[in-house]
This record gives sequence, structure tokens and C-alpha cells, in this order.
Amino acid sequence: MSAAPHLLPLFLKLQGRRVLVVGAGPVAASKAAALLAAGADVTVVAPEVCAGMDALPVSIVRRSFEPGDVEDAWLVVAAAPTDVNREVAAAGAERLVFVNAVDDPEHASAYAAGVVTRGAATVAVSTSGLAPALAGLLREALEEVLPADLGAWVEDAARQREAWKRDGVPLAERRRLLLDRLVARYGRRHQGIGPPGGAEAGSRPPPVPSGFVSIVGAGPGDPDLWTVRAARRIAEADVLYYDALVDGEVLAERTAARCFCVGKRAGGRGVCQETIHDVLVRTARRGKRVVRLKGGDPFVFGRGAEEAIALAAAGIPFEIVPGISSALAGPALAGIPVTHRGVASGMLIVSGHHPGVLRDVLRGVRPGRLTVVVLMGLAHRGAVVAALREQGWEPSTPAAVVLDAGRPSQQRWVGALEALPSAPVDGRPGVIVIGDVVGVGEMVTRLASGQGIAGEEVRYGGQ
Repeated sequence: MSAAPHLLPLFLKLQGRRVLVVGAGPVAASKAAALLAAGADVTVVAPEVCAGMDALPVSIVRRSFEPGDVEDAWLVVAAAPTDVNREVAAAGAERLVFVNAVDDPEHASAYAAGVVTRGAATVAVSTSGLAPALAGLLREALEEVLPADLGAWVEDAARQREAWKRDGVPLAERRRLLLDRLVARYGRRHQGIGPPGGAEAGSRPPPVPSGFVSIVGAGPGDPDLWTVRAARRIAEADVLYYDALVDGEVLAERTAARCFCVGKRAGGRGVCQETIHDVLVRTARRGKRVVRLKGGDPFVFGRGAEEAIALAAAGIPFEIVPGISSALAGPALAGIPVTHRGVASGMLIVSGHHPGVLRDVLRGVRPGRLTVVVLMGLAHRGAVVAALREQGWEPSTPAAVVLDAGRPSQQRWVGALEALPSAPVDGRPGVIVIGDVVGVGEMVTRLASGQGIAGEEVRYGGQ
């Protein structure tokens, strides 16, 4: 790796000045929002625009980037694919305009920083674009070190500066006087006398929060199906840890929290559960409002109870915010009831992860008496069928697979139990439903034809 370039740190005054953003995804939207906060006049160029960007007060040009777009811009932010960023960098270099290429240091002449703001005080850290994740961690460390009332210190120092200028106090002497003043007031604050900035004598600062964790269910995927409390907790969070079934782009549009994916899919590599426990505890102990966001419901095959136990053992206050489990939402969104009068008076929710455990659970279920809903079982469809057939379930028993429930890409396969192993799943998450209620769902779908109740496409097989 080549040596990082030596950078000159600067803070730009962008009030009323034109800044070009190339790209309009969630990351570009977050950059545009930061530019707007700095008072910039933002123009966005992109052929497609995400909902978050569309909601911002920016000028949007819906087409591909052209080199002339850089004209009259004071700064360009390129948040597009690498080939587009390369074109933007070339156009910026030709016109002597700095380009910040998001997560693409090769095509950048300016680098964004991890920023901590306390009133008029701004502290920034950069890794020259080589390690943005590390810059984020350093920023978090600075947030812990810098006092919350640093903005008041700036105001106090500004007042003293005017007085010292008026009185002709030399510059070298001003720095010593300011240091003495800040040290004295910082000590007073920790003795409970009051914060710097002139708070009333005897007043105490608000207590440092001990931190709080919300273990939240995200439902089947559609953010419109979040509960009101879930949406509120997500919007209010400081730090958010989410699973692989949660859409990170959707989160970026709905929260200003720092979001980290800690999940894994289909047995792939991911963050181990013990590490998740540790980061939840550590983050809460730093006084943060933490959301642990899980697909479906956190207490239905979500390991939410394990995390609750770890938090309780560490003395961390927490709450459980239930979500709609995909065991219920998946079939419902596809028009399939899990119970129906005269057809099924109960349901059994099982995990398909371990075929041996699945056989033990199904051993006590009489064929056709309950609806069986299998979560995390698409990779073991053959074992599911074998376990049911061993217990006497007929090969013609209706079965269904609901893929990507609650998303625009939702699809449903319907067929006989014996055809379930050959159902096309394309590696997507899904729910298996087995029982006569699938036939009721077919009737619902036929009656609601044209209303899209079963998703984008309905596939049939084995009948």
C-alpha cells in the first residue's frame, strides 16, 4: 500500500455556495443533508433518486453525470459507482474543483472527516480516506472524551476574547488566562458547582445516563409494518445494531443513528452472539440509546432472550419491543391464514435449522390437525418433507413457500408436500407453510384477484 498523502486540514464555509452531489442513494442523501446543514446550495445529478434524497430541499437533475456539471461548483461529492467517480474526478481536476469520492480514495482530492460538534466547536479526524471505519471509531472515542457542554466553553472564550482585545491583553497571555479559566471551571463542574458558561451557582449538571437498550422486532421487512414504538425507538437511537434480514438502506433513511450490521445469513460468517452481547453492554455503558433490531419478533427464534439475559446480568436497563413474526406475517401477506374455522384450530412454529430436532417436535403432531410453519428451513426442505412423511402426512398435503415477505420482491410458491424440495427459492429468505389452510389461501387469492395480495408472482407445482 502506498503512503497516505499529507493532508492540510481545513473547514469550509459553504453558506450559499454551490456544491454538486453525483449519485442519489441513501449514502449520497446523508452527504447532501450534511451539506444543507452547512448552508450549501446543493445540486444532485443522478438517473435514479432514493426517497430520502427526494425529500431534501435540493435541486435534482435526473440523468447521468456530464463533465460540465462541475462548472461553478465550489465542491463536488461523488457517491456513485467507481467508473462514474472516475469521470467526476477527471472533470474536477480539469476545472480545479475538489472532489470528495465516498469510500473511493483513489478518485478523491478531498476527504470527509469523522466530526464531533458541540455548539460552535467542531473536532474532526481523518484517515486520509484509507480507513473510514477507523475514522468513525476515533470519532466515537472523541465523543466520549469531549465534554457535552463544550459549546458553552466556546461562548465563554469568545466573550473573554473581546474583553481581552479591548483591554490590550497580549495574545500569549490570553492563552494562559483562558487555560486557567477553563481548568478552574471544569473542576467546579465536577464538584457539582456548575458547568462552564455561567450557569447559576449551586446548580448541578444533569446526571450522565447509564445507557438503555431496546430489543426491537422489525417485522417481516416492510418498514410500514413496524410498530409505532419500534419506529420511535429507531428514530431516537444513538447506535443501532441490526440483523442481516433488516434493510440497511431503509434504516439510513429513518434514523441518524450509527448503524452496524451484526447478522449473518444462511449459516454464513457473521458476528458471534457473545460479541453482540459484549457490544450491547459496552455501548450502553457509554450512555448511549441503543437499539438491537431483529427481523420478525425478537423472541421468536430471534435469540432476543439470550441478549436480554446478558443485559440483565450486566445491570443494563432494557426493554422488549415486539415485532410481527414472519411466522404470522409471511403467510398473511400471501393471503394464507394459519388458522381457519373448520380447517385448522392451531399452528406449530418450528425451526428448520436442525432436522433431528425437527423430527422430535413433529413426532407428537397428528397429520393434518395443525398448520405447520417452518422458519429458517428452506435449505432443509427435503428433511422437512421426510420428517412429516414419517409421521404419516400425505404427499398431497398442500404446502406453500413465501419468499421475501413484506418486500416488493415478495413471491409465493404453492404445491403439494411431495414437491416442496423442488420449490424454487433462489437463496432468498422465506417461510414454509404446510396444511389445508394453504387451500384456503388459494380461495382468498382467487377472490382478491388483481389486488396483489400474494405478491409479485404466484407459482404452482406438484398438483
